[in-house]
Parts: sequence; structure tokens; C-alpha cells
Amino acid sequence: MVVEKPHVLVPPHENNIRALHAYHPACAYSQQHHSVQALSHSRLKVQPPNKRAMSVAVEPMAPTAPTAPTVQIEPHLDVKLFNRWSFDDVQVSDISLADYVGVVPAKHATYVPHTAGRYSVKRFRKAQCPIVERLTNSLMMHGRNNGKKLMAVRIIRHAMEIIHLLTDQNPIQIIVDAVVNSGPREDATRIGSAGVVRRQAVDISPLRRVNQAIYLLTTGARESAFRNIKTIAECLADELINAAKGSSNSYAIKKKDEIERVAKANR
Repeated sequence: MVVEKPHVLVPPHENNIRALHAYHPACAYSQQHHSVQALSHSRLKVQPPNKRAMSVAVEPMAPTAPTAPTVQIEPHLDVKLFNRWSFDDVQVSDISLADYVGVVPAKHATYVPHTAGRYSVKRFRKAQCPIVERLTNSLMMHGRNNGKKLMAVRIIRHAMEIIHLLTDQNPIQIIVDAVVNSGPREDATRIGSAGVVRRQAVDISPLRRVNQAIYLLTTGARESAFRNIKTIAECLADELINAAKGSSNSYAIKKKDEIERVAKANR
């Protein structure tokens, strides 16, 4: 009985390409694929471009502007002094001075107490000036301090920081309370002509009360800072805090009491 041996593919020689394709099925498939692709390219006819179709002009599309996303921005109306102290909750305790102490947010809210307004051109116009700016301007008294507005603004800013650290309150409210408490309500004036002169007690208008209060506050701070280790900002902060409390340690409160005492004696 003859036993047939199984058919075994023997690797052909490297030079025999056809035998290599027959041995390796992947190579045979690759050769068949290339032959079919070459036949299809030979039968494909390249047609010339259609001139009539090319002559038709294609209207370009109008460029559309890119639409940005709609973002609603709410106006920021809260103007704060030095971008920190708000005018919203400031109250004037004396109703007679409400029109002469400029702290209304809609009219007097500013970022810095430097509006460059012409408040001295017309009578009573300085009542429209913000109260913090009026205090800043009064610091520039005496010849050597005239015109140094930026230095005065810096002093006010430092004083307000000190006031906030000592009292934990809005410094604008402390300034308003100090002005209200420091303005004298009664004064004595000279009445008479020639050699007969006497003093008569009179009431003080609201605008003059504010003017006198600002003058007394800044004068007291300036005198206490002279030949003192404390800075002018520290002295101004102490003066404003004591005046807001109504303390007799304040120069402005002591002067106010003295003016009213003299007026009472001349009624």
C-alpha cells in the first residue's frame, strides 16, 4: 500500500517571483489588484472640460457678518470715593444742613475729591460742592500750602483709612457727623455806628454753619500736627472722630462752644 505524503509548499528561490506569488497568497492578491487597476485606467477616457458649463458665472454669496453673542451688561452706578467708600448709606442728622452738605449719591458721588469745579464764581454755588472736596480744599490754607491739591487729596485718603480702622464705620459718615456737630448755631455780631458799638447775638445761616465747621476742623488738625510726631493725616482723623462724637477733645467742638457762649452773653 502506497502512502501519499501531504503536499508541503517549499519556499522558492528569491529570483523566482511567480513562484513567490504562488507561495505567498498576499503577494498574489496584490499582483491581481494592480493588474485590475491598470486595466480600468486604460479603459478610462479623459473628457475635455465643458467650456459652456465653465462660462456660466456663479454668483458669490454675500458675506454675512459674524454675530457676536448677546451679553447684557448692567450699568454699574455705585460710584465710591477712592473706589472704596460708598455714598449710599450716608445720612445728615440735621435737617437744616441737608441741602448744604453735599453727600447725595446722584449729585455728589465722585471717585476722587477733585472735580475742578468753578464753585466760587457765583454766590452759594459752593453749596453744590461735595463735602469731602470742600474739606480737601480747606487743607490748602496759608501761602505755602496753596495749590497743593494732590497732597491734600492724599492726606484725606490716609485720614479716611485711619478713621475706618479706628471706628469700623464709613469715613464719609464720620465726616458728615463732624461737620454737623462742629457748626455753631449762634454768634455775636457788632451793631452800631460811630463810637457806640455793641455786640448782638444772631442766628447763623446753614451755609455759614458748614463753612465754619470745615474751617474749625482743618484748623484744629493743622495746629495739632505742627511740631508733633504725628502726621497731618493722623491728626485730621483724630479731630474728625472726636468731633463726630461731640467730645471736648476736639478743637472744633471747643471753639463752637466758646462762640455760642459769647453769643448767649450778648442776647
